[in-house]
Amino acid sequence: MFAHTNYVIYDDPHVCLVTLSGFRVREAEMLALGMSLPGLAQRAGAIAGLPALGLLTLAALTPAPWTQSYHEAPKVDEALVASVLGYKPALVAISALTAAIGEAYSLADTLRNEGVRVVLGGLHVTAMPDEALSHADAVVVGEGEPHWAALLADARAGRLRARYEGGGFFDLSRAPVPRFDLLGDRERPRFTVQTARGCPLACEFCGASRLLGPFREKPLARIEAELQAISSIARRPQVELADDNTFAGRRDAGEFLAMLGRSGVRYFTECDWRIGERPEVLERLAASGCAQVLVGVESLVPRYTGMGAKRVPLPRIVDALCAVQNAGVPVIGCFVVGGEGETLESLQQLGDFLMDAPFADVQLTLQTPFPGTVLYRRLSAQGRMLPHRSWESHTLFDVTYQPDVLSVEQLERGFRNLVAMNFAAQPSTRRQQIRRDVWARRQTP
Repeated sequence: MFAHTNYVIYDDPHVCLVTLSGFRVREAEMLALGMSLPGLAQRAGAIAGLPALGLLTLAALTPAPWTQSYHEAPKVDEALVASVLGYKPALVAISALTAAIGEAYSLADTLRNEGVRVVLGGLHVTAMPDEALSHADAVVVGEGEPHWAALLADARAGRLRARYEGGGFFDLSRAPVPRFDLLGDRERPRFTVQTARGCPLACEFCGASRLLGPFREKPLARIEAELQAISSIARRPQVELADDNTFAGRRDAGEFLAMLGRSGVRYFTECDWRIGERPEVLERLAASGCAQVLVGVESLVPRYTGMGAKRVPLPRIVDALCAVQNAGVPVIGCFVVGGEGETLESLQQLGDFLMDAPFADVQLTLQTPFPGTVLYRRLSAQGRMLPHRSWESHTLFDVTYQPDVLSVEQLERGFRNLVAMNFAAQPSTRRQQIRRDVWARRQTP
């Protein structure tokens, strides 16, 4: 590098792309309970092993003469810091979810004390840019792709701006194939591919549907190229579609499913119950390689604002999801506990329902007011956010707000009881049999 009067130009700049992976739970009893239940531990491990798709995409957009390295770690420790500093980077880009953002700030502070410039981005930073900027040289507000080239040029010239934001939304027809090769040789339980960004619905508790702009779908040719890249480095790969609602858009479902089928990958995705009323999806879903779908049923009693077409009577939802399973694809029914109007009686009602629910699996999480969501703004305005529960408690398994009916302790205890009851040996065995029965239908000519 060589120095000018007020900035530095790097001849051979390197950027370290850092993500803090791992599955976090703050409350000790919930953590112990989760680790004692095989089904929960297995899902936690799968989530923790998912690559940071946003950073791998930015790596693919990184121009010469920049070089890059990808770093993922479950926590900030001396080994991670040493690994990053060993590259003598001109820039370090860090992304972390809300529950890990405190650790990301700590890492950023440590690196900056060593003279390294740091940029922070992601959903949390987009929602809380001023907070993040107190720990970074620059922040990216919103999508990273539109700003990455300019940010790198500024970093190389030593003139980083504090904020990179605005300028429109990224055109997914220009999306590059992420740099999956940076992941190394470690075996991955799943890779990630994004086929759509955002969600046309606007559930009150969801931030991803709006923080990064309007709902957009990626062209099939771009998706197919990503799947081919994964297949070239992994034998019989399993893919998690990093979509909020895969089948919610207007693209031709037949062409989309045919493309997935040609790829030969097995995939897991998230969608809403309406696919169970779409014959053009049901007829091809299993043959396309879909291994299972996660569907947000959300709640039996509280009904969230912004749900749009998701807000229909429960029997209709159950019938639709049974149709999905009759088509040979297991359904994970996702339920959010702790919404407005939740009572001890409604918790018991949910527990009773789940004991006989027809789903191949169940996911239970606590309502979590993430920054940037309508829910967070409403509860903050009402003074109901718990001041002693910091960002590290925003895990989906810890209470961070004052419920409107129950006490904090009642909601915590009620949630733990639901988890213990529904993931005990007998109900877990029953759901495993449902899954086997669904797979048997899939294999029937």
